[in-house]
Amino acid sequence: MKILITGGAGFIASHVADAYLDAGHHVVIVDNLSTGSRDNLNPRAKFYECDICAPALEDIFANEQPDIVNHHAAQVSVPLSIEDPLQDAEVNVKGLINVLQNCVKHNVRKVIFISSGGAIYGEATEYPTTETYAPTPLSVYAINKHAGEEYLHFYHHQYGLNYTVLRYANVYGPRQVSHGEAGVVSLFIEKLIHDKAPTLYAYPDAPEGMIRDYVYVLDAVRANVAVLEAGDNDVFNIGTCVETTTLLLYKTLLLQLGKQIRPHTGPARMGDLKRSLLDCSKAFRELGWSPIYTLDQGIRETIAYFLNKKDKA
Repeated sequence: MKILITGGAGFIASHVADAYLDAGHHVVIVDNLSTGSRDNLNPRAKFYECDICAPALEDIFANEQPDIVNHHAAQVSVPLSIEDPLQDAEVNVKGLINVLQNCVKHNVRKVIFISSGGAIYGEATEYPTTETYAPTPLSVYAINKHAGEEYLHFYHHQYGLNYTVLRYANVYGPRQVSHGEAGVVSLFIEKLIHDKAPTLYAYPDAPEGMIRDYVYVLDAVRANVAVLEAGDNDVFNIGTCVETTTLLLYKTLLLQLGKQIRPHTGPARMGDLKRSLLDCSKAFRELGWSPIYTLDQGIRETIAYFLNKKDKA
């Protein structure tokens, strides 16, 4: 198949591109390189430097005629979405609509849409949270991801465009960039390997920080491969259903790095949820997917990547 990946120069989607290529698919990457990197691009993929909001996107669809679109391109910072809601809507709503319009016009079979299980449910009362729980987003980023899912429902109903939604937990791993909550693992590692103390954000009644569900990037990649031929017009949580506080994450990093550095502490930021934990049993039942990597294993591979990157700098 020919698969067009938006945001394919970014952290997660570049790994997805690698996996699709290894499986024998033709891959086309569209990325404006605002947060992605040319270093992440697989030379076997065809690359277009283009913004998903740009009219030029239509020319790419016309030239390439993809069978499937994997839509990873996004503004991913929760705090930034609150500081600049118009920019978040520009990318996460307008950009998506531009992609979907082109999908319909050029007869794309299916869209794989990356949503946020780590944000879309808000402060959920169902814990761990299943896909049937009604989203109660508490950030602009989460609101717009929820809106994106609603647009997919409309385009399927109106035009017959098939889709699969993957609601990621907090993904971490090699190539991650250290900005926003999404980059907490890479941010901590980059600080620690340079013997600097990162900041641990927490609410007063939860001094160990937020509870999160951390899933290793290669596990998220396997879900993207699984839904090429399954999961049509449905939504799946992609996580581990293992809760990890920010402090536990930090201690895991210290142990593996052999460091003893006390972190700075700071108040929770705008949009920070106290806890998030995904029930991923539906993905196992219907896709045959479940996470393989433990936190220790994933952190070990991530640290190795950043140490290697430091040595080459």
